[in-house]
Amino acid sequence: QVQLVESGGGLVQAGGSLRLSCAASGRTSSGFIMAWFRQATGKEREFVVGIRRSDGYTYYADSVRGRFTVSGDSAKNTVYLQMNSLKPEDAAVYYCAARVGITVVAVTRRYDYWGQGTQVTVSS
Repeated sequence: QVQLVESGGGLVQAGGSLRLSCAASGRTSSGFIMAWFRQATGKEREFVVGIRRSDGYTYYADSVRGRFTVSGDSAKNTVYLQMNSLKPEDAAVYYCAARVGITVVAVTRRYDYWGQGTQVTVSS
């Protein structure tokens, strides 16, 4: 089993920045894909970014590429999401997810483990 705990959400003005963290525990290994998804009120959960732990390969959704940056700290078993130039449409509950594998996929059902989510609110 793998446990994921997100933190770092909050309220920020449009144009501002936030950094989310996802601490993983349990049966983690380098053979994991870690990802961030988000779900706005009334919308489906959508992929934001994924990172392959073995080599740091990343894949971003078009909507966040150039504004968001994902990184990992293997020693702390933590993945970070630095979000800059935030827009009102970025407001959502952000979820950390993990799957065993070598491919970063943008499909919700392909992820086996999920955190509880952290709220990001962006005021205009």
